[in-house]
Amino acid sequence: MYCRTTKKYCMKKYVNRMILAAVLVVGFSAAASAQVIVKVRPAAPVAVRPAAPSPRHVWIDGGWEVRNGHYVHTNGYWAVPQRGRHWVAGYWAPRRHGYVWVPGYWAR
Repeated sequence: MYCRTTKKYCMKKYVNRMILAAVLVVGFSAAASAQVIVKVRPAAPVAVRPAAPSPRHVWIDGGWEVRNGHYVHTNGYWAVPQRGRHWVAGYWAPRRHGYVWVPGYWAR
């Protein structure tokens, strides 16, 4: 970065830009992770599990996702786990005024 003024001023300007960028990243990530809280956990619909495509496949139970401010159930599916990984099922986590859905994930 070329600066016509002193190095001290140039470094201060660079640090200020980095701080601004960090604040913007944190702000956008906080807004993206907004949670929808429900008072009563919705019941999952009864689903029929189809036959496994192969012995390597594991069943991933359906979960919930937020659409237009409401939870919508997603169907389960068969998946082949990566070596050394296992599926941790999603769950309803209690919060101060209700519950939020914590999605499942692959763990080591």
